[in-house]
Amino acid sequence: MAKLYLPGRSKEVFQEEIHPNALIHTIFPVVSPSRPKTDEALDGVIVHSEKRRAAQGAHSDRPADPGAPPQRRGGLQGVGNGIRRWQKLEGNDLHGNLVEKQHAQQTQVITSYDNQGTQLTVEVHPRDAMPQLFKKFSLAKRLQVDKNGNTRPRQPGGKDTHAYPWDRSSLKSMALDLRQFEKLDTYASQVTVKSGLEELVSDLLQEAHSDLEIVRAIWIWICHHIEYDIEAAQEKDRQAFKPTVILQTQKTNCDGYAGLFERMCRIAGVQCVTVPGYSKGFGYQLGQSFSGEFDHAWNAVFLEGRWHLVDSTWGSGLVDSSTSKFTFLYNEFYFLTHPALFIEDHFPDNKNWQLLKPPQSLRQFENNMYHKSEFYNKGMLSAQPQTSIIKTVNGKATVTIESCSPTLFMFMLNGKQEHGLLSLRKNGMKLDVYPPTAGTVQAADLAKGNSEIYSSVLEYTLKCHCADNDVRLPAELHQPVGPSWFSEQMGITKPSHPEPVIYTSDGRCSVSFGVEEGISVLASLHGDDGPITEETQRRYIFQLHREKRTELKVQLPHAGKFALKIFVKKRQEPGNYLFVFNYLICCTNTKVNWPVFPESFGNWGVDNELLEPLSGVLPANRNVPFKLKLHGVAKALVKGQDTWPLTLSPEGYWEGSCSTAGCQEVYVMVLENANHSFYSYILKYQVNAQ
Repeated sequence: MAKLYLPGRSKEVFQEEIHPNALIHTIFPVVSPSRPKTDEALDGVIVHSEKRRAAQGAHSDRPADPGAPPQRRGGLQGVGNGIRRWQKLEGNDLHGNLVEKQHAQQTQVITSYDNQGTQLTVEVHPRDAMPQLFKKFSLAKRLQVDKNGNTRPRQPGGKDTHAYPWDRSSLKSMALDLRQFEKLDTYASQVTVKSGLEELVSDLLQEAHSDLEIVRAIWIWICHHIEYDIEAAQEKDRQAFKPTVILQTQKTNCDGYAGLFERMCRIAGVQCVTVPGYSKGFGYQLGQSFSGEFDHAWNAVFLEGRWHLVDSTWGSGLVDSSTSKFTFLYNEFYFLTHPALFIEDHFPDNKNWQLLKPPQSLRQFENNMYHKSEFYNKGMLSAQPQTSIIKTVNGKATVTIESCSPTLFMFMLNGKQEHGLLSLRKNGMKLDVYPPTAGTVQAADLAKGNSEIYSSVLEYTLKCHCADNDVRLPAELHQPVGPSWFSEQMGITKPSHPEPVIYTSDGRCSVSFGVEEGISVLASLHGDDGPITEETQRRYIFQLHREKRTELKVQLPHAGKFALKIFVKKRQEPGNYLFVFNYLICCTNTKVNWPVFPESFGNWGVDNELLEPLSGVLPANRNVPFKLKLHGVAKALVKGQDTWPLTLSPEGYWEGSCSTAGCQEVYVMVLENANHSFYSYILKYQVNAQ
């Protein structure tokens, strides 16, 4: 064992067991060779130390560990800021001892032996040689040395494992405050390649002061500069894996990403390994089995006494499956991902690299529900059932998602938004799916984050042995169904019907809810059967407003299922009404045949109230009574073949009657100001033909 005392730190020992072909070295600032050769005066020399039997050529002929880096006849040379590189030693002396080629600056090499058989080689550099900076770390503390003298990272053990399933404590495998990386991330993303890999790492380390920051800087640089090379991946171009080629083209595939990440970490003095395995990535089909050649590679890095997982390929962006084009889209999720989440789409060749206790089997990996990274990025916590294939029961399947905050969802069946009831909950959603036919369909649940874009968070397969033909949902039944935290956020509160489905036996119902000040409500009725046109969709709903509550009177034209869609708009703001939610109204009474409500015009005030007649179609040759509550009008009348004035009662209702004889249409008209000479239309009725 050779022990060297670092300059200026008399009690700190740099030590490493010495093996054949494993030279250790230390770089110190250069001083004049005339200084005394004491422990404290070693700061001007490069020291090589090896056993005498190595100098005598007693090399081991045992095979190298296939998992270790290839042996080279040489040592690690320190470069500025602690960057290390291999430098080949050239030539042998007459006794088989390795000697280094004389430097152009005429470096002197002095060799001596002590009584324990240790050879000490001292290189004395001239005064004008370039000083080298020494980064304070001990390689002996970072790398294991195998029986052949090769250095390699240690294998994961019990203290590296995390409990499965996920304990919901964090998405990461170690506690992180991402805000601490803001300055480093900005810096690392803007570093450019000047010459080679070592200089690039050296530049990145200018702002990195710990192993965690070193790994972060390398990760950020790769994710923002290296593009996924689809052609190289398909052709399995080994040339694209080489770091020098990657730096030139700034393209590679997953093997190249992982290899580059490992190389840069090792240059920076951080233990890192490449992990091959199977993945649920580009080209993955739900429910597929994995066998044969591995299709992906990622990395494990050793930080704070424990192994952690990263995937810079998936952190850098994504490939559009329809165009096979790569798009840079940084994904924080794959940096130090919690192993219980990483296993959802990464299955390593060696189960130890799952870093899980207990580890998962390949069959479990294949069958587990496919949570995409966006599932966790958007704050999802769990989903039920936890399988990638869901079988319907009596033609129905139910999926629930729990989220850590209110979230907007939608779902797709074979790419279409239909055949399901999605209800929003304060912390998640519930989805009842009714496949229209027997067979297999692909389903996806999507969620909306801070942007206006919905993205897929969950994908699974639905297997339906027998469809429920009695459950036929309207094509216009959009998501979500039923009131929720979102409708309350949009100004609709305290609904009379909190559940998403309304059942009516006579084809009529009344729905009411509170409306915040300044909010206008619009509603329309949509069904698949019958001659309902867009023009009459709103005629089966009559809207009333009483004491800050809006009431929607609904009359169905026939039996069946209908979507009652609710829209809102701020009165003082321009633009269209926004869809908020809908109810599903169900009626099985085949005798139902209600007519439309009267048509209302723009001057029909939101606070007006119609008591009779509610039917928009009046009988011919009849005297029909009218009763309305109208606000802010001076006079009111009904006009058919003739004109009949309405009288204001003490209770505040405008009342009267009208004959429908000899006319096809009847109008209710108002004079808003007594000084005006013209009336405005507010309601219109049809008269049945004789």
